[in-house]
Amino acid sequence: MTTAFVLSGGGSLGAVQAGMLAAIEEQGLRPDLLIGTSAGALNAAYLGAHGYSAESIADLAELWRGLRRQDVFPLDPLRSMLAFVGKRASLCSMRPLRRLVETHLPIDDLRDAQLPLHIIATDALSGEEVALSSGDAATAVLASAAIPAVFRPVDHEGRLLIDGGVSNNTAVGQAVALGADRVVVVPAGFACDLSEPPSTPLDAAAHAITLLLEQRLVIEVAHFADEVEIIVAPPLCPLSVNAVDFGHAGELIDRAHANTHAWLEAGNDRLPHQARFLALHHHGHHHGTGQAGLSGRPDMVGRPAKTEE
Repeated sequence: MTTAFVLSGGGSLGAVQAGMLAAIEEQGLRPDLLIGTSAGALNAAYLGAHGYSAESIADLAELWRGLRRQDVFPLDPLRSMLAFVGKRASLCSMRPLRRLVETHLPIDDLRDAQLPLHIIATDALSGEEVALSSGDAATAVLASAAIPAVFRPVDHEGRLLIDGGVSNNTAVGQAVALGADRVVVVPAGFACDLSEPPSTPLDAAAHAITLLLEQRLVIEVAHFADEVEIIVAPPLCPLSVNAVDFGHAGELIDRAHANTHAWLEAGNDRLPHQARFLALHHHGHHHGTGQAGLSGRPDMVGRPAKTEE
């Protein structure tokens, strides 16, 4: 059986995936190939380049724990003002993110990875999904993470590319096309428990794209459920960390590890209809309870869903 791990995007919430992967690895479930989008591309590339092991996952977690927003989304008031009046093509410079990726990615070409590695980006002109399996590894990761308006499109071998989440956040279809019989989806999730809307353009853009990506994930998992075995690691809920807030990485990693471990121990990975664990929802702040609203799912943090009889 060929197992593909598919890692979705989510900005700073990509830290969640380090905790999830640690719990999944403890169960002995390992990938034959890795597919990553946006923040998930950074994680997939790191593990593909360093080799997939408990040690490399722990190292990835430590990397996330040390990140700060300026390492990824450097805010410059002058640049933001120039971008607003059309004098700059993006809110943020990609130089710090490029430096980060190049420092921690010990391969030049995607084909040099120890596991087959595929990075998902989007053609900035046509909107077409682009699966990158060869070529400059750092540039591929940067292209996949180039959130529109936040970063400029990235030139990869003569093609302008932007965030892969615009066209296909989880790329379950790519995994199926690559011959996977089993697909393990490792989502970053979204901030389902914010007390108020994001207050800055960067925060709002990042939050909006995570909501879009979660919707696409639900649809794609449901679409391919009858074609291959799909396992979806449960997103954290409730979650009140915005996708550009890097100050809670340690907490997110620890919660995700505990939550995913409990979920797997309960056998929830063997339940049908895995897409149900991803439903978009809200929490009832106006009631002061913090519980999921009528359209929501129950809190699954540290409390796995009941096993169906």
